[in-house]
Amino acid sequence: MPSESDRPVGIGSGAQVPELDPSDVRRVIEAALAEDVGTGDITSLAVIPEDLRFHGVMRARHGMVIAGLPVAAEVFRTVEPSVRFHALVSDGDAVAEGAILAEIGGPARGLLAAERTALNLLQTLSGIATATRQFVDMIRDTSCTLLDTRKTIPGLRNLSKYATRCGGARNHRRGLFDAILIKDNHIAVCGSIRAAVARAHESVDRANPPILIEVECDTLDQVAEAADSIVDMILLDNMNPDQLRQAVALVAGRAKTEASGGVTLETIRAIAESGVDYVSVGRITQSAPAVDIGLDWV
Repeated sequence: MPSESDRPVGIGSGAQVPELDPSDVRRVIEAALAEDVGTGDITSLAVIPEDLRFHGVMRARHGMVIAGLPVAAEVFRTVEPSVRFHALVSDGDAVAEGAILAEIGGPARGLLAAERTALNLLQTLSGIATATRQFVDMIRDTSCTLLDTRKTIPGLRNLSKYATRCGGARNHRRGLFDAILIKDNHIAVCGSIRAAVARAHESVDRANPPILIEVECDTLDQVAEAADSIVDMILLDNMNPDQLRQAVALVAGRAKTEASGGVTLETIRAIAESGVDYVSVGRITQSAPAVDIGLDWV
């Protein structure tokens, strides 16, 4: 198996919060502003004097983990390049109710036009980071690591995975292009796990950098076949803690193990204590509630 330093692209290192991709941030902001501002904020243009300036603070209305402050800042700068945006906390920080996250100042018309888009993105990403941290805290003193999934809001894949890293998780594959995950339909077409894995190796063994090969298993018999087939990871789908312990024993260190399927805050601890290396949770990106952040103008 690869070491953490040379792990295939399917699993992130988790060592620190990743950098944002500027081109992806611009793409998301442009799309979000186009649907909200459109041809212009006609209300502010009608009632706000052109020379009026605003000063405001972004404030957490309850405890949360922050993700997306640089994105919010870029929204304001896109609409009003002269804005002053001063962040008082950093992405990945846990803050208490009432904490001031950032101070903002500039022309009122531009700030009002950017306000909702900036808050939408910041609240969504911080909601993902907050939900992720809750799951991470449940398994913090175990040897198990939390992974995210591809269950993300379309168009927000990279930002969502950035937010899970802010919350303390590692990224699983970003899409269908950067790791192989052999599932039941692939196995059905090939006839067996062993045949599917053999085809995968023929395709990627010479890839540089190396590409991770993972197999999804529903039964212990499949786990044994996958472990004999030389794969990097085995996904243990919807298995209870006792089945997971048996699966880990069958694999015997020949591959990394990932538990997935129906994981909740109430069940993740027992799953982690089964001995699996990873547990993946779709709900941290698929259904995490947005947090409540206010922008109070002075």
